[in-house]
Amino acid sequence: MKASWNGVVIAESDDTVVVEGNHYFPKESIACEYFTDSTKTSVCPWKGTASYYTLDVNGQQNVDAAWYYPTPKDAAKEITDRIAFWKGVQVSS
Repeated sequence: MKASWNGVVIAESDDTVVVEGNHYFPKESIACEYFTDSTKTSVCPWKGTASYYTLDVNGQQNVDAAWYYPTPKDAAKEITDRIAFWKGVQVSS
């Protein structure tokens, strides 16, 4: 699977975990140079508290376009150390 935004592959892995239709990529599969920490968080009742990254690709930002669960609840342990995308990030095989 590949995740792309603004013409650049930002993550690529043969080992994604699909939860609620979202592919969660292993943290080591992302191109770190395009990710910056965000202050945004959100809460899922069964997964826990999500943190976000903003993407910065070719001089353009996609704010809070990637998320992860630093300490997922037991029901979501399979997404530990994994990152998912939205806001126009294309995920394809």
